[in-house]
Amino acid sequence: MIRAGQVLIVATLAIATAACGERPVDRALTGGAIGAGGGALVGAAAGNPVAGAVVGGLGGAAIGAATAPRNDYYYDGY
Repeated sequence: MIRAGQVLIVATLAIATAACGERPVDRALTGGAIGAGGGALVGAAAGNPVAGAVVGGLGGAAIGAATAPRNDYYYDGY
């Protein structure tokens, strides 16, 4: 039952922080937090939650920073 509670907490936090921020820094921080939570869950299932959190956090931060929207001031949508 504890695992179900942990999954619920992580899922709620992931939904609450998904796609927050438009700057690469904001996206990297929220992506890292979501990745760390997910990595900790996967790592706990595999027997090493700390390693899972580290790998998930690094991956989430990299993907979050890479997927930040462009600030193209010269593009007017035409």
